[in-house]
Amino acid sequence: QANGKKTTLILSDIFQSGIAIPQLCNLVINKVKNRHVNQLILIGPVFFSHKETFLKADADNAFLKIAFYSSTDAFLKESNTHHFKDEVILLKGARIFEFERIVHWLEEKVHQTVLEVNLDAMVNNLKEIQKLLKPGTRLMAMVKAFSYGSGSAEVAALLQFHKVDYLAVAYADEGVELRKAGINLPVMVMSPEVLTFDALVEYNLEPELYSFTIFDAFCQYISKQGIQQYPVHLKLDTGMHRLGFELHDLPRLEEILQNNKQVVVKSIFSHLASSENPDHDNYTLQQSSHFNEACARLHQVLGYSFIRHLSNSAAISRLPQLHYDMVRLGIGLYGIHSTSTPQLNLQTVITLKSTIAQVRTVKAGDRVGYGRRGEVTKDSVIATVRIGYADGFSRALGNGIGQMYINGKFALVIGSVCMDMTMIDITGIPGVNEGDEVEIFGEHLPATQLAQWAQTIPYEILTSISQRVKRVYYH
Repeated sequence: QANGKKTTLILSDIFQSGIAIPQLCNLVINKVKNRHVNQLILIGPVFFSHKETFLKADADNAFLKIAFYSSTDAFLKESNTHHFKDEVILLKGARIFEFERIVHWLEEKVHQTVLEVNLDAMVNNLKEIQKLLKPGTRLMAMVKAFSYGSGSAEVAALLQFHKVDYLAVAYADEGVELRKAGINLPVMVMSPEVLTFDALVEYNLEPELYSFTIFDAFCQYISKQGIQQYPVHLKLDTGMHRLGFELHDLPRLEEILQNNKQVVVKSIFSHLASSENPDHDNYTLQQSSHFNEACARLHQVLGYSFIRHLSNSAAISRLPQLHYDMVRLGIGLYGIHSTSTPQLNLQTVITLKSTIAQVRTVKAGDRVGYGRRGEVTKDSVIATVRIGYADGFSRALGNGIGQMYINGKFALVIGSVCMDMTMIDITGIPGVNEGDEVEIFGEHLPATQLAQWAQTIPYEILTSISQRVKRVYYH
């Protein structure tokens, strides 16, 4: 996850290793040197009493700093001497050392709205999907729109580690961000623009070509640069009617591809309009029939093989006959079932949390919030939560429509959602105090439920979370 940033390892004494302490010290030093760790912090009485052994093992001073503490308490007492900034920190400790106390300190004492991303759950979901695929079927992961709100570079690094075959983004700048973060997987750009052709080539990004206009413009650009055989992807419109070449475009497309030296077609694909709905299966199969026809014709013209892909998350689980050479995994990766009859053991990846800023008692007959829209019919306890529509909590959830989860209970939103704050009615929920944590969506309150209340879809709920909301990633 470091992607070129400074790294710090905080490590406790290692028990029951079966290795003599001097050899263990040398082994630790060698391992962290190979990982190019910049700073090593050792905690525990054994390591503390063998400072000199470590320092001898690091005779070439490969580390910027090695620090020793006899206990976690000792580290926390002197922790203000460490200035962690813009770095990745790995904590690895035996349970007895209670390193979670260090985690809490590192995460700052100030409570705030955070989006937690459970990377273990994401790996579980990836493996659940892969179980459905035949051997040799490739997988493209969608990381557009800031990876559905969860953070592009962090998610892409995880997917790269687990060897997915392709990544897909909407715009070139999203692909550039991934390259700058050290991602070297093939990246398909789904909405290339003429102004971004320079960036596509500079960062080795592969454009989706969906019309004659964008195809001709890209080929002209490539020709002027003296580039041949640049990888591209052809988008077909088989019934979605959003982007893509239609069947009646094939004769002209075949003619263009016949002698084209500028590009090489890496994949041909289309998008299913309603794969999640069994009532539309006949239409879905009609789309696949059109797709088969177009791929056969284009293969004859090109004279070489390319990757065919049609299935999104819903089709992956519902329609295995449409997997072709590769599938495109989107919202399923993030733990959201895209069909009404889930068949997969998907885990919740994203949890949005906030905290209570203030608790007050409001008398019956009074009103809460802008426009005095929140009517109080009896003496009530109202809590103000540190999240608003500027953070991505929709105004559509105000005035008794939405709820939040606190202390094992659900609390109705009262009054209008404000830009930075939202009020909830916690009357009858005991033990609620200022600073307490509130789940906006997650394990207890699925994003799909928020979507239903707001009369929208989970995609919008996830991608609407503002970038001012802090992302926290954990295994």
